[in-house]
Amino acid sequence: MAITFYYGAGSPFAWRVWLALEHKSLAYELKVLSFSDGDLKKPEFAALNPRRKIPVLVDADGPGKGQAPFVLYESAAIIEYLEDAYPGSGAPLFPGDAQLRALVRRMVCEADNYVAPAVNRLLSRVLFTPEAQWNEDKIAAAHRDCVEELGTWEPQLRGEFLAGPLSAADLTLYPMVALALRCEHRKPGLGVRAALPQPMRDWMQRIEGLPYLAKTWPAHWK
Repeated sequence: MAITFYYGAGSPFAWRVWLALEHKSLAYELKVLSFSDGDLKKPEFAALNPRRKIPVLVDADGPGKGQAPFVLYESAAIIEYLEDAYPGSGAPLFPGDAQLRALVRRMVCEADNYVAPAVNRLLSRVLFTPEAQWNEDKIAAAHRDCVEELGTWEPQLRGEFLAGPLSAADLTLYPMVALALRCEHRKPGLGVRAALPQPMRDWMQRIEGLPYLAKTWPAHWK
């Protein structure tokens, strides 16, 4: 198979690439790596990504056929590559209009630079801290910051999705939001989803209705 995709369950960065592969109806071989088993530290994986992080995409049959397989890491770069290398496959990840395309790229950057840190602070306080050591004031502050950041996305909605048609922006943001909602499983009553503006909750439902979302849902979340 031309494309090999190295994935780790629960990583929003790997998840966005999986969603992009499905969105574009591309054939791929899924290689699931285990964080707990140290798969990312093994020499064979470090040879693909010296930073020892997922996702990684290996494309044997993309542009430049006959050459060595093309190896790419960093999720935002992978999504751009899939769009450029396979423009006729499935649905587009980026609009054709130059301004809308730039808008999607900006949203991807915003999600990485602002949403991810806010979600990570909440995860750190709830998921990655033993319950006996929870600090309710710090949890409340992280919850407030996360909800405030996610609330800034409401005015950016252009119809059903962030930039009009479903795009890389939606497939980037949703895994981060879903990861924040995992905190509710650990701490019932945290109320992340309930605190979001209704248009954002409606947007989430539309993403959750995508036919390929269930296939990509992290196995240990089911």
